[in-house]
Amino acid sequence: MKKLLMLLLLWAPLVIAQSLWIDVRTAEEFQAGHLEGAINIPYDEIAERIEAVGADKSAEIKLYCRSGRRSGIALETLRSMGYNNASNAGAYDQLKQQQAKTNE
Repeated sequence: MKKLLMLLLLWAPLVIAQSLWIDVRTAEEFQAGHLEGAINIPYDEIAERIEAVGADKSAEIKLYCRSGRRSGIALETLRSMGYNNASNAGAYDQLKQQQAKTNE
């Protein structure tokens, strides 16, 4: 039990520090390709579904879509709900290129 507690204490800051990436495109767009580790919540469902992912209102949330427009709308929604650490990361294709460079 003590070992488990120690492991949780050591790993918790790393888990907490990671951003929650949300792809706000349609389910079909998401299935066609998405960033590694991202979850899909369409922009017009973000208000109803954000709590289901367990994001607290101070968690770092990164939103993206095809061009940045829908993620901007989702960002406004989240901010109106009190999520103060959300941001619009922009367009999927640009982010995918950046992720590929990082993984090289």
